[in-house]
Amino acid sequence: MNKSPLILAFLSILIVTIACSAPKNRNQTSEDVPTHFLQDKTFLEKYDPQLIELSTEDKQAKVLVSPKYQGKVFTSTAAGDDGESFGWINYEAFEGPLDKHMNAYGGESRLWLGPEGNTFSLFFEPGKKMEFENWHTPAAIDHEAWEKIEAGPRDVSMARSTSITNYQGTEFALKIQRTITLLEKEGIIANTGLTADVSSIKMVGYETINSIQNTGDFPWTRETGAPCIWVLDMFKPSPETTIVLPLQPNETKAGLTTNYFGTIPEERIAITNNHLFLKADGQSRGKVGVFPERALSMAGSYDPLHKVLTITTFDIAPELPYLNQEWNTEADPFKGDVVNAYNDGPLEDGSQMGPFYELESVSPAAFLSPGESMEHFHHVYHFTGNENELDKITRQLLGISIAEINGVFNPK
Repeated sequence: MNKSPLILAFLSILIVTIACSAPKNRNQTSEDVPTHFLQDKTFLEKYDPQLIELSTEDKQAKVLVSPKYQGKVFTSTAAGDDGESFGWINYEAFEGPLDKHMNAYGGESRLWLGPEGNTFSLFFEPGKKMEFENWHTPAAIDHEAWEKIEAGPRDVSMARSTSITNYQGTEFALKIQRTITLLEKEGIIANTGLTADVSSIKMVGYETINSIQNTGDFPWTRETGAPCIWVLDMFKPSPETTIVLPLQPNETKAGLTTNYFGTIPEERIAITNNHLFLKADGQSRGKVGVFPERALSMAGSYDPLHKVLTITTFDIAPELPYLNQEWNTEADPFKGDVVNAYNDGPLEDGSQMGPFYELESVSPAAFLSPGESMEHFHHVYHFTGNENELDKITRQLLGISIAEINGVFNPK
């Protein structure tokens, strides 16, 4: 049947309206329109009706926390519901069957347990070859729901009891717990020690207290193996975002791991006496790590396209052993990284989970007797506003100017 010009015009308007109002692909780069906080909240509430929103008194700084999704902080904003949403969320992962390797829901702060590799790995069954087909994320930190212990306007505590068997066949009984506390602006300034005038800067910051308890009947030792706490933050990249890892001064590359997924192209990584830089555009897969003797208790990134500075801070105990996370059984299992950074990119078959990038921190090995616990503190801060004001923050916290950060991979 032929349609009248009036009906055709109406249908055209309807199609355009639907297309414009449909959610954008969450795997977008920040060359697209940034996701607003309320968009992500509306999506997440479809899958988790008990999603928890924490907010400051002025309702500008907010975070979304989900006990159902393993205690994740999914995202945050510094400017209310209409403000930019800082966390990377993988919309596609919420539908369909569970993935046997990892259910990558995303989220700008999640708690995992290590080690991923080595002779005491928690991700490979005893005797299995360490290759992707045999790699499985433990259910309690992948897809099982956690219990909400208590929640207030600016904090929430969650926990999960479980058992995990490592590569040696040791079965650990443990309880995982984390508390998320949203900070008011005064708390952010006090925690970071900022002395510059940042009154014009919008900011959001929160503390995560992550703990594991040995609920079994034997101590965790060098013979049985021991877990560690692993906190990973997933953020949205842009073509000009740069990761900055401050280092203990050293004229060599000692204490650095830069070949997790092969050699990183030289145009994507830079190392000085005091900093390691990694390009965070989500277009090339690469991971770096810093050993305790070179690490400082801070990591950061800067996105000049959206004027967003991200800072993470965490505990470091350089006198204690950290775990090797590499997929091999040859290296010393008790010599590993304190802090890691990852830039996502296409796999060999052209597929890609992201794009996103990560800032990560880990605890020392948890050599715990029955009933004992270990805590690991990890803070996330986002600052956004005038670049001259942000420059004061990078100089004080990262020991480098905005211009220097921008010039590492994008010289003018």
